Amino acid sequence: MASSNTKVVPNAKEALNKMKYEVASEIGVNLKQGYNGDLTSKQAGSIGGTMVRKLIEKAESQM
Repeated sequence: MASSNTKVVPNAKEALNKMKYEVASEIGVNLKQGYNGDLTSKQAGSIGGTMVRKLIEKAESQM
């Protein structure tokens, strides 16, 4: 069985990482390079949720 974590566009990793830091800055979460285990679940979830929301908005606008 194939992994569900397989990236459709492997080169997108850098762009997603950049987006993660931009989103964290926008919502006021202090994200640093490397280990961020000191973040609360709420903070980490806010970053991921906002990223997903923005990616969905972008995809919808391109339809």
